[in-house]
Amino acid sequence: MTGETREQRRYDAWVRLHAEAGTTELIPAATVLVLRDGADGLEVLMLRKNSKIVFGGMWVFPGGRVDDDDTVRDGNGEPDELATAARAAAREAAEEACIAVDPEALVWFAHWVPPPITPKRFSTFFFAARAAPGVDGIVEIDEGEIVDHAWMTPAGAMARRDAGEIELAPPTWMSLNLLAARSTVDEALDALAEIEPGFYETHIGRSDDGTVAMWEGDAGYEAGDPCLEGPRHRLTMRDGGYIYERTGC
Repeated sequence: MTGETREQRRYDAWVRLHAEAGTTELIPAATVLVLRDGADGLEVLMLRKNSKIVFGGMWVFPGGRVDDDDTVRDGNGEPDELATAARAAAREAAEEACIAVDPEALVWFAHWVPPPITPKRFSTFFFAARAAPGVDGIVEIDEGEIVDHAWMTPAGAMARRDAGEIELAPPTWMSLNLLAARSTVDEALDALAEIEPGFYETHIGRSDDGTVAMWEGDAGYEAGDPCLEGPRHRLTMRDGGYIYERTGC
């Protein structure tokens, strides 16, 4: 086994905690990728979490848990899960960055569920939206839960992670990777609107190459064993670079 990475140390700590406390309940949540056309192409708003809270120190998109006040009901009076999540994402963007986005204009493109070993498990809808004109001057953070912000190109954010400058969770990295080939907001939103929203329930395992996040279709997914031969649908997380594979599935 190679030298311990941050992801491996975190994974091992989660395994120990899960053995003691068991699997925690899922918490409904939502996040939004706020996009703009920048001088170097497509940019996304990134926020850095306070190191003392959940996902501490990581760079994330605006988002958080769904509150009761976010509930939207359909014509029959039943809760509308997708509309409720969109309203929560818009509210979190306003609270965390003073960014206004229209919940009815959000593009839903993914839903993520973390591994059972994760200490706090957010079942999260991922949306994307265009930043309002002139948004640069109105991005404000509270210096509490959020301690920094930056507009980054998707490829630039991933390169900074590989250089050890920032830390990204797998859902964040995968979302950035999805947009890395897009040049403009229009192109990105059109592409996301055309795809079937992906559902990702992550399983985590260890290999000689590093900690591996696996999703349905990967040969090692059910067993949590990334060493099994067969199709690949995974992200191998190494300090020197993340490697995404999707083959044979």
